[in-house]
Amino acid sequence: MRVPNSVVLPVGTHVDCCQEQEVVEKTHDIMGRITAVLAERKCNLAHFIDNLEGSEEPKCYVDQWERLKAMESCTLTILNLVAVNCTDYCDIKKLEATILEHVKNEELFPEVIRVLPPVYRQVEAAIVDIAQHEEMADHGMMDLQYLLSKLSQHEHLASLGRELLQDILRYLHRIGLIVWYEEIKHLESTVFLQPTFLITMFKLLVRYRLIQQLESIS
Repeated sequence: MRVPNSVVLPVGTHVDCCQEQEVVEKTHDIMGRITAVLAERKCNLAHFIDNLEGSEEPKCYVDQWERLKAMESCTLTILNLVAVNCTDYCDIKKLEATILEHVKNEELFPEVIRVLPPVYRQVEAAIVDIAQHEEMADHGMMDLQYLLSKLSQHEHLASLGRELLQDILRYLHRIGLIVWYEEIKHLESTVFLQPTFLITMFKLLVRYRLIQQLESIS
């Protein structure tokens, strides 16, 4: 909801635990809930913006107003939910085919036809090589400046500057190769070369009935 022109493909798993009619009903329910959340978000943002504009000293809230307007302009495209049985290889292939079909849609992803400078591919290949190096820590976290120095050791990237690297990292973040939270002050100098590590951490921290599980511990 904070990334401009986001495209989201909802995926429903555990189809094998449901009857066929249940899958249809749950799919309809989930899509309805998503629509309701988006409508509520839009309404809330408009309400907050109106409050700031109608305040006695609106000039004092310019920063908040600009952030809210930026969030309001972020469009979110929700694709039709795909229901899969994760134990069925055919369903996994079906999901893969659906994702590829959407990614190749130029209306959804205009950048799919963008011609990138060779340096983008060179940096991407170098980062993959660094991430797979045996001396690389499992968490894959690396300081931005240190990453720049490592990349600059490659002969064809000796002249790579920080500004260009940041542009390339934004692209690599969008395609999911790395994760870089440049908008978060405490993380703007950290690049995650192993996004799967973050996924593992989130799975440990964000889980179903977590509070009940913690309360059950004596």
